[in-house]
This record gives sequence, C-alpha cells and structure tokens, in this order.
Amino acid sequence: MIRKIVIAIVYITTVGMYAQDGTISPYSFFGIGDLKNASTVENQMMGGIGVYADSIHLNLKNPAAYGKLGLEVMDKEGLVTYTAGVSNKQYTLKSFTEEQKSSITSLDYLALGFSVGNGLGMGFGIMPYSSVGYNLAEEQTTASGSLVNVYSGEGGLTRAFYSIGYEIIEDLSIGATINFNFGTLDSERLQQVEDIQFGTFDRRSSRVNGFDFNYALNYTPIIKGRQRLHTSIRVNTQGNLVSKNERQIGSFSVANGGTIEELEVNLASQNLSNTELKIPTTTTLGIGYGEDYKWFVGAEYSFQEMSSFENSFLGADNISYEDASSFALGAFITPDHNSFSSYLKRVTYRAGLRLDQTGMLVDDVDINNFGITFGLGLPLGRSFSNLNLGFEFGKRGTTRADLIEESYFKFNVGLSLNDRWFQKRKIN
Repeated sequence: MIRKIVIAIVYITTVGMYAQDGTISPYSFFGIGDLKNASTVENQMMGGIGVYADSIHLNLKNPAAYGKLGLEVMDKEGLVTYTAGVSNKQYTLKSFTEEQKSSITSLDYLALGFSVGNGLGMGFGIMPYSSVGYNLAEEQTTASGSLVNVYSGEGGLTRAFYSIGYEIIEDLSIGATINFNFGTLDSERLQQVEDIQFGTFDRRSSRVNGFDFNYALNYTPIIKGRQRLHTSIRVNTQGNLVSKNERQIGSFSVANGGTIEELEVNLASQNLSNTELKIPTTTTLGIGYGEDYKWFVGAEYSFQEMSSFENSFLGADNISYEDASSFALGAFITPDHNSFSSYLKRVTYRAGLRLDQTGMLVDDVDINNFGITFGLGLPLGRSFSNLNLGFEFGKRGTTRADLIEESYFKFNVGLSLNDRWFQKRKIN
C-alpha cells in the first residue's frame, strides 16, 4: 500500500515541484535565485548538518550515509525508505521606512532510498535547487518628473539526483551523488515616467541545465560502549551550468498595460545567447559524538570560493561576490526509542543553529543569514517510520544602505516511511 501511495505522490508532485515558486525573497533577484536547503526535515532541524547517519533515515546531504541503510536492522533485509517534505515560510520584509508580511508554501524534497545488502545503499529523488520570486519597485526624482522602475522575477532550478553509498570496511563509508539541475529564470523590468502615457520594458529569460557531483567520506568508529565518533568530509564539485538566453525590449501602454512594440535583441552579436554559470565548489567538514538512536551533538563548517561566481546575462550592477562560509551546530535526543510504556520517550527531540556568510555583497554590504531550529520526530506505530515536525526562526540581510531585512519563520513537515522490498517469500 505504501508503495502505491508513494508512486502517486511522485507522479503528482514532480510536475508541481518544477512549476512552483518557492520564495518571495528580494534577494532571489541575484545569482541564480534563492538557494534551497538540500536536506530532510530531520537534518534541517539540527541546523542543517549532515554528518550524522543511521540505518533508517535518508540523508540527502551526505551520500556516504546510504551505506548504513538497513545495517542495524538486517531482519528488515531489503529496507526501503521513502521521504518527502513540505514547508510554509512566513516572511517579514523590513526596510528603513516600511514593513510587509507574506508567506509561501512549497514542496522541499521527494526521495527514495534502499539497502541492497552488504553495506551498499542507493537512492534517488527530486528537489528544488533554487527559486526566484520577487517584485520590487524603485522610485527616483528626475528633471522630467518621477521615474519608477518595477523589477519582477520568477522561476528557479529543479534538481534530480541519484546517490550511492558503500561501507568499505566497518565504520568507513564512501558515497557519491550525481545532480542534474534544470529550469528557467525569468526577469522583467518595467520603467515609466510620470505623466508619460508609454513605458518601456526589458524582459530576459534563461533556460538553464547542467550537472554537479557530491562526494563524501564518513568515518564513525565506536569510542566507548555504544558511543560513537562521527566524522565526515563532503565535496560538492563545481556546477557547470549552461544557460540559453533570450531578451526582448519594447514599450507598453501605461493605461492598460498592453504591448505597443516588442523587439527581439540579437544576443549572439554580444556573445550572450549561450553563457556558462559556474557554481563554485563547496567543501564541508563535520564532526559529532553520540550514542546510536539515543543522543547526538555535532558541528559542521562549509566554505565556498563564491568570489569566482558571475552571471553575465542576469547580473546586477550593485552586487559583487566574496568567498562564502557556513557554520552549524545540531543535536538530538531520544529518551528511549524502545519504550512500551511512554510514547513521549520514543519521540526524538532536535535542535540546532546556523550562521551563513552567503558571499553576496549588495551595495558593498554583506548579506548574512542566521537561523535557530528545533523539531520533533514522532514515531508512527511500532515501525521505523516517523512524522517529523520542524520549526525555524531566522533573519537575513539588513536595513543598512536602504536594503531589505528578512525575518522569517519556517514550519516543516516531513514523512520518513519504511517498507520492505526485495524480500523472498517463505512457504511453511
């Protein structure tokens, strides 16, 4: 039954994920949009760290973790894990002079992973990689009157991935993920002058696709009793994306918005019809300590040479890039996952925090992000399946230099369902 439900979800949501607008952030104006957190609710609620791995949950950030699937539950040989997550994000956007509130709901990921046996696991899925969704107005006073520019954008990139992990020897696992990123980035600028009946527009569209790879190495030795040291190193290689671009300029009627004239810009003459987007390599180091299925605390540090990034077609004049970094802390505790007398003792309690230096400088001001996370993992019956609830409070940007400060509250719901495939039938 679970398999039928998941197949139906895949069919319905694959199209929906490709089409959805996953952000209303003004900072999605820059780069390739607002980059999404490529992890499950379980990981997101521990500050987004991916160093922890167990045998019943998928870890979308760490492909080496697939090598642990089913290892401690071999009576469940052929263990298959389905996972999906949705989120609602409430925004408060504040400038130096005004404040606005809005919200958006989106599908965060849909994935399946399974144990083949002998320390080999694999999985595949789909998730948003970046989202574009903004609507900004800028007013200037000129000699000829008030000049208004309205900027809007939509679209984003979707990521389809395939991962494989293998435990080479006890407690040492390697893994790799191949990601295919695809989608469309659309932007438009409307300009009009006070008391002038016609305005002008500049529309740009980029159809983007390309690959990147994620490699991981996990070492998780037993230190004392059932307590284990968790270490990992992950390298997400440079994303080499190809962008096929189009641009139209023209005029429109201010009274009814109808197009008066539209011209296709010859981008080939400017060497802009096909451009490359190179997303710099990200390296992540993780360390943690805990007792399997009982408690864990860990930290991760990531760094990326974002200073080498540029978008020559959709780039803005007021943005530059410097090297990016991220620091995260996370922990969980499960009082007693085998308790028969108390459901609350079988609940997993998670918490974390993260600080991201995004590498974006808008008007020479750093755009950073800080978030506090916490959540619950609720067991479903006596199985390994669970419902995960997560919450995040955070802030990004600043009101300095007439910029926008984002305060946000994010509510996540994730399902982690376990079933058995590849099981031989036994006849008594």
